[in-house]
Amino acid sequence: MSFVVGLTGGIGSGKSAAADEFARLGATVVDTDVIAHELTGKGGAAVAAVEKLFGKEFVAGGAMDRKRTRERVFADPAAKRALEGLLHPMIREESARRIAAAAGPYVVHVVPLLIESPDYRKRVDRVLVVDCPEETQLERVRARSGLSEHEVRAIMRGQASRAERLAAADDVIDNRGSRDAMRTQVAALHEKYLQFARP
Repeated sequence: MSFVVGLTGGIGSGKSAAADEFARLGATVVDTDVIAHELTGKGGAAVAAVEKLFGKEFVAGGAMDRKRTRERVFADPAAKRALEGLLHPMIREESARRIAAAAGPYVVHVVPLLIESPDYRKRVDRVLVVDCPEETQLERVRARSGLSEHEVRAIMRGQASRAERLAAADDVIDNRGSRDAMRTQVAALHEKYLQFARP
């Protein structure tokens, strides 16, 4: 059984950058967002079910139309629950399969809603939070996604608060600074996790 670190953080906190660094150091990264994209991407296992759930106009070129679906689930809580009810069990199953097959010394399981999901909390040995001020999150997401401030804040409201995440953390990466500062913190945590992972 692998030693599993649950990596989480708010949107725009730098989860992917931290996960990439852990992967570079040799950890196995299992990212629920990556799995969700595979399931809903062209030819993905969830595409037919999304079409059945919402209709043909929510599928384009063999993939889920992300923009249209995002607008729908933001406007309709019942649609959001239906989509989550479809995708979450598939994501959990695929995550478990990849963790079981992990070849690295330990697993970094990237789960954006880890704090909000008791099921995922039970699957990890430690919780690592990538943290930065909310204004930094907002700037980063707007710069990379083209979403409005209102849209980004709506996403942030749907996530655990910064205080809730920090209260649940065993370890924290302070990612308000440079990429190099983040890398230094990841390197130190990597050494720590190698110790924990030793049988």
